[in-house]
Amino acid sequence: MTLPVIDFFSSSPEVARWLIGSTLLVDGVGGRIVETEAYDREDPASHSFCGPTPRNAVMFGPPGRAYVYQSYGIHWCLNLVCREAGHGAGVLIRAIEPLAGLDLMRARRGLEDVRLLCAGPGRVGQALGITREHNGLVIAAPLFELLPASGPLQVICGSRVGISKAVEQPWRFGLAGSRFLSRPFR
Repeated sequence: MTLPVIDFFSSSPEVARWLIGSTLLVDGVGGRIVETEAYDREDPASHSFCGPTPRNAVMFGPPGRAYVYQSYGIHWCLNLVCREAGHGAGVLIRAIEPLAGLDLMRARRGLEDVRLLCAGPGRVGQALGITREHNGLVIAAPLFELLPASGPLQVICGSRVGISKAVEQPWRFGLAGSRFLSRPFR
């Protein structure tokens, strides 16, 4: 059986919705994606809004790559680049239900509560061992594994969090009923 492959050339909201329920592993560590946020160059909350810079250049490159940035000078955050090269769009991985490599995630995060291991983009980055060295890498084997969701899922959407511009944009997606979300949907 051939599994469907994500079309990273699609719009960031389409990719963000598609990723819900997919399994993401980084060097064998990860789980089910339960929360994402979409960003696009025409979106004032996006890193790509003001055009390419050395920091966000990967967002303008080919789709299907990791765009990694440091938030608040502390947390590495993982995004998946979408659309055609030159466009500047991506999907932030906000939360994962941990399924593989839990002992390593616990060691990296310094906590036991499985619900909090990957509930938030900074936590996802730390638990998966994401660093600046992942920036620009193709989301493919041997380092990355991305498997589509199996079976029907109820995906919910709402406003993005942690931003001050375009807050009303309903580009945050989540798996309905998941206890691993970074915060509840309203």
